[in-house]
Amino acid sequence: MSQQNLPTHARVVIVGGGVMGVGLAYHLAHEGWGGDTVLLEKAELTSGSTWHAAGQITHSTSSFGLGKCVDYNIGLYSGKLEEETGQAVTWHGCGSFRLAYTEDEMDWLRHTLSVGTSLGFNIELVGPDRIAQLHPFYNLDGVLGALHTPDDGHVDPTNVTMAMAAGARQKGVRIFRHTRATNITQGPTGEWVVETEKGTITCEHVVNAGGTYARQMGEWSGLQLPMTSMTHHYFVTEPVPEFQNLDRELPVIRDDRKVSGYIRMEQKRGLIGIYEKANPNAVWIDECPWDYENWLFDADYDRVMPWLEESLNRMPIFANLGIQREVHGAISHPPDGNPLIGPAPGVRNYWCCCGTQIGIGWGPGLTRELARWIVHGAADISMRDFDPRRFGAYATKDWQVTKAKEDYCLRHEIPFPHFNRLAGRPVKPSPLYDRLKAKGAVFEEVYGHERPRWFARGIEQRDHYGFGRTPVHDMVATECTAVRTAAGIMDISAFTKVEVSGPDAAALLDYLTANRLPRQVGGIALTHMLNRRGRIELETTVVKLGEDRFYLVCAAFFEQRLLDHLVAHRGTADVTVRNLSTDWAALALNGPRSRDILAACTDADLSNAGFKWLTARQITVAGHRLWALRMSYAGELGWELHIPRDQALAVYDALWSAGVPHGLTDYGSFAMNALRMEKAFKGAGELTNEVTLAEADVLRFARTDKDYLGRDKTLNAGNLPWVCAYLEIEPDGHYDGNGGEAVRLLGKVIGSTASVAYGHTVGKILAFAYVKPQANIPGAEVEVVIAGQPRKGRILGAPAYDPDSLRPRADVVHEAAE
Repeated sequence: MSQQNLPTHARVVIVGGGVMGVGLAYHLAHEGWGGDTVLLEKAELTSGSTWHAAGQITHSTSSFGLGKCVDYNIGLYSGKLEEETGQAVTWHGCGSFRLAYTEDEMDWLRHTLSVGTSLGFNIELVGPDRIAQLHPFYNLDGVLGALHTPDDGHVDPTNVTMAMAAGARQKGVRIFRHTRATNITQGPTGEWVVETEKGTITCEHVVNAGGTYARQMGEWSGLQLPMTSMTHHYFVTEPVPEFQNLDRELPVIRDDRKVSGYIRMEQKRGLIGIYEKANPNAVWIDECPWDYENWLFDADYDRVMPWLEESLNRMPIFANLGIQREVHGAISHPPDGNPLIGPAPGVRNYWCCCGTQIGIGWGPGLTRELARWIVHGAADISMRDFDPRRFGAYATKDWQVTKAKEDYCLRHEIPFPHFNRLAGRPVKPSPLYDRLKAKGAVFEEVYGHERPRWFARGIEQRDHYGFGRTPVHDMVATECTAVRTAAGIMDISAFTKVEVSGPDAAALLDYLTANRLPRQVGGIALTHMLNRRGRIELETTVVKLGEDRFYLVCAAFFEQRLLDHLVAHRGTADVTVRNLSTDWAALALNGPRSRDILAACTDADLSNAGFKWLTARQITVAGHRLWALRMSYAGELGWELHIPRDQALAVYDALWSAGVPHGLTDYGSFAMNALRMEKAFKGAGELTNEVTLAEADVLRFARTDKDYLGRDKTLNAGNLPWVCAYLEIEPDGHYDGNGGEAVRLLGKVIGSTASVAYGHTVGKILAFAYVKPQANIPGAEVEVVIAGQPRKGRILGAPAYDPDSLRPRADVVHEAAE
C-alpha cells in the first residue's frame, strides 16, 4: 500500500505480521474493533518465525488454560477458518501419540488424561499394540504406553496466517506490509506514537507482536521484555518408499525421551524435529538484524546428532534416506517457556503479544484471549502464566539468556508438578537465605525472590519429583504437625508489600476494593481488587497504618499488577505509592505456642484484650521496631512480622532461640499450602481473572453499600456458569492430584479442580474445584479423576479443620500440651 494510505490515527496498532500479530488482528475484529485496528509488517506476513514452523498442534497438554486454547485452535484450523474466509488452510487431521518409556512418563500421561477429560477432549491412554496398529513403522522397544489424541494434526503456518489476515480484512482491519516501525513512544496525553518508514500513527493501544524483534522493540519504549531467540532444527527426508501407497496419514509421534522432539509425515517424506538437551544455541542476543527476512541458519549436525541418530533408530525406514531439506530457524523463548500475553509492566495500553515458542499451537487461542482483555478488560481464561508482569527488573539480559537456554533444554522433559528451574539463581535472596539454606531449606523462585518450599530432615536437600507422593510428603507432614501442635516460623519476605499514603489514599483504595477498608488505625481487612468486568485482579490484605496511610500485602506474583492497578486508577488523586517489597522482609509465626515465643522477645501486650485478632501494632521485638499483624494464613494463633530488611535476621534468630523450648520448627510454602487448604482459604489458583466474586464464592468480602470498580458486574453476575466448591477426596496413599483433574457427577463432567493438597492434620485429600452451581451441595458425592482413575469425593460445607475458626482467636491454647 502506498504511503498516503497509512492513517494518522487508529485505536489499536499491532506491530508484527506473524501468526501472533495477525491472530490478534483477526480476534480484535471478531470482538468488534476491526475498523479501529491497523497492523504493520516490515516485510511480508509470516516472514519472521512463522513461515518456518513445523505447524503441529496437540491436545496433549496438562495446562488447563492452554488446553482451552489448543482445542479452540484445532476447531479453527480443521474447518471454521476456511469456511469463514474461503482461504485454504491445509489441515492434516492425522492425530498423534505421546510416548512413555518410564513410570514417571506414564504418570505424566495419566495426569494429562485427567486434565483432558475435564476439558472434554477426545483422548485415551493406549498400549504398544494400539500404537503399532496405527503407526506400524515406529520402533516401540521400551515403550510402555502412549497418550492418543486422535483429533490432533498439523497445518501449513503460512496458510493459517493468511486465512486469519483475510478474516481480519473482511471485518475492517487495515494491514500494511513493507511498513517497518522504527520507534514507539508514549505521548504526553498517554496515547502511543508509532513511527514508521511511511509515516506516523497515533493510537490508544499499541501491541508488540514483533517475534524475534519484540525485545528490542520494547527497548524503544523503555521496556524490558524478557525473551531470547533460540534456534531449533527440523529435517525433511527424501521420499519414503513405505509411505507411497499409504491410504492415510500416520499420526504424529512425540517422543520426548529418545528423540527429544517429534516425527511425522510431510507429504510422502519424513519430518524429524529436535530440541536437543545439551548445548542450546542462542542468537541475536543484542539485536535481531532488521533486514533478515525468511532467514534460516546452516544446520549444526554436531549439536543435534545424538538425537538425530536415535530418531533413525526409532524410524528404521528413514535410516538409508538422505536429508532433502534442513530447517534451522530462530524462535523466541521467554525465561519460563510461557509466552508474554498481556499488559507490559509499568505503562498503560502497551500490550505484549510475543515470546511465543509455539505460535501455531498456541497462538489463535491466546490472541483471542488477549483481544478480549484489550476490548472488555479481562480474558476468559486465567492469564497468570502468560502475564508479562510476572517478571521484574531482575530479568536482566544475561539472566534472560541463561533462562532461555534452560527452557530450551527442558522443552521435552517431564513437566513434574512444582518443577523447580534452577538456572540463574538465586536472584533476590532474602536476608534469611543463607541461614535457612544451612538448615535444609529447598527454595523456589517467586517473582525473583527465593522462598523456602520445605526443609530436608534426614533426606537429601534437593527437589524430589513425582506425580505421586515423594519423600517430600513426610517432610511437609512434619512441618504441618509442628504448626498445628506447637509453632512454626516461615520466611514470607517474598510477599508484595506496598504503602499507599496521602490525602486521597483512603478514597482511592475504597474505590478499588470490594470490602470495607479498616476504620480504625491498626485495623486489617482482607479484600479483592476487581477489573471493569467484575473479575478478580488480585486479593490483598489492607492494614491501616494511619489516617492517610495504608499498607497492602499480597502474593509476590502480583507486585507489578498491584502497582499498575493503583497507578492506572489514581488519576489526579493526591496519593503516594511506595513499593517496599524488597526493602522490607517478613516472617510468619503460627501455632498454639506462638504467643509464648513472641512474648519472650517483646514486652508488648499480646493478649486478646491487648492485641486483638485482625489488628496491627508497632512493637519492639529483640530490640527492633517492626509492624506485627495478628493474622494467620495457617488458621492458628499467630502473627506476621514485617521488618526492615537489615533487621530481619536478628529478629528471626531471637525468635528461634526463644522457640526451641516450645518446639518451634521452620516450615515452607508446601506446608503453608496444605494448611490453608485445611482451612478452606482460597488462593491464587482460585482467585483469577476468569471469575467474579460470586463465582469464587467470596461474596462475603464484598460490600453492597459502597461503590467500587467492577461492583455491578460482580454483584449482578446473573446465572453463574460455575462456582468454586470445596471438597474432600478419598486418598489412595500415593496419588493426591495436582490440579486440573476432572470432577464428575453421575458419570458426567461437571468441572475441574483448581488446587489439590493432602491435609496432613485431617488425613484427607482436599481440593477446590470449579463446578456447575447445581452440583455444589454440601454432602453431595462426586467423582474426581486422579492419575487417570476415578476417586470418590464429597462436597464440604465448612473447613475440614477448625470450622468455627476458634483457634486463631484464642487467648490461651492448651491443645499442644494435651
